[in-house]
Amino acid sequence: MAGNAVTILVGTTKGAFVITGTEARDDWTVTGPHCNGWSISHVVGDAETGRVWAGGGGDFFGAGVWASDDNGATWTLTRLTEGDIDGWAANEPDFARSMGWTGDPLPFDKDFSQIWSLHYAHGVLYAGAKPATLLQSHDHGKTWEKVEALTNHPSAADWNPGAAGLVLHTMVTDPDDPQKLWIGISAAGVFATEDGGKTWERRNRLTNAAACEGHDHPAAPSDGEVGHCVHNMMRAPGTTDLLYQQNHHGVWRSGDGGRSWDDITGGLPSTFGFPIRVHPRDPDTIWTIPLNGDSQGRFPPDAAAAVWRSTDGGQSWQDCRKGLPQENCYFTVLRQAMAGDRQDSPGVYFGTNSGSVFASFDGGDRWQEIMAHFPTILSVEVMDHI
Repeated sequence: MAGNAVTILVGTTKGAFVITGTEARDDWTVTGPHCNGWSISHVVGDAETGRVWAGGGGDFFGAGVWASDDNGATWTLTRLTEGDIDGWAANEPDFARSMGWTGDPLPFDKDFSQIWSLHYAHGVLYAGAKPATLLQSHDHGKTWEKVEALTNHPSAADWNPGAAGLVLHTMVTDPDDPQKLWIGISAAGVFATEDGGKTWERRNRLTNAAACEGHDHPAAPSDGEVGHCVHNMMRAPGTTDLLYQQNHHGVWRSGDGGRSWDDITGGLPSTFGFPIRVHPRDPDTIWTIPLNGDSQGRFPPDAAAAVWRSTDGGQSWQDCRKGLPQENCYFTVLRQAMAGDRQDSPGVYFGTNSGSVFASFDGGDRWQEIMAHFPTILSVEVMDHI
């Protein structure tokens, strides 16, 4: 695979940004903020068509998905639920005109307040909402429907919110089988379907139940199951259903599509972190960014930033620090703020809540800050123009 231009899609608390790099990945330009100042939780794209989608919202605007058909140059909005703006605009004609409010009915009333995550695969655009709802669109985001079988899962009444609420934040598909989909919900755990969403199985079982002994954190493994507060999950390349997840309490690996999980946290400096990243061609190479945990501030241990890499599927770990701040570093890297490209030497990228984007083009050995001074970064994704 030859080198190609790379587009980095960034979601922030003040809109979406599009970062474009040259083929050599040594000169970067940025456009934005897009999406009229909305808080954008997640931005994804389809390099083949140039379509980009940005999901977000909140109590004021309600939930919605912005779409661009020209690599992020222009955008249109599909609102999905009501927000505070609707009540205000209904009673204030001048405000309504200034905001472009039409009063048209919205498809999901007040069912959820925010789009938290997006995923595009096999011609279907998926959206995860807060509180946990799975939506799908078969017309590139113009119209949406709920995946009711998940909404009505027998365990739904017992789902508990994490610190950010009950959010559906991760969607993973099989590249060869459009019927297979895994999702992560904080703090309800991992769910999977193998029939296109008609039925769902909850998949949080520990491979070895003894691994839960000695933990006293409410998000830790217990009763034979991994902690339900899954933070991020990714499928490894290849024909087997190898999954990795960064949990509220550890990093975990499943060789059977989530039916059982092994703890691979040993060697990391903490059990807490948000993102996980897998090499695009090597199923045993993974990266994660440990943080020091809930009560200590959720920043890098010892205030020294490091991306931790494993090249043997989590049996051992190495800290990669060159180019990252090693003193007075108090940033957080959130669950959707780590991504990668598919070049011959794949780039790894992450964004911080202090507004920086860092990149490595040699597997993590060396890092450089390629952008700074953004708003709080909520997500980072990559479009490869290959």
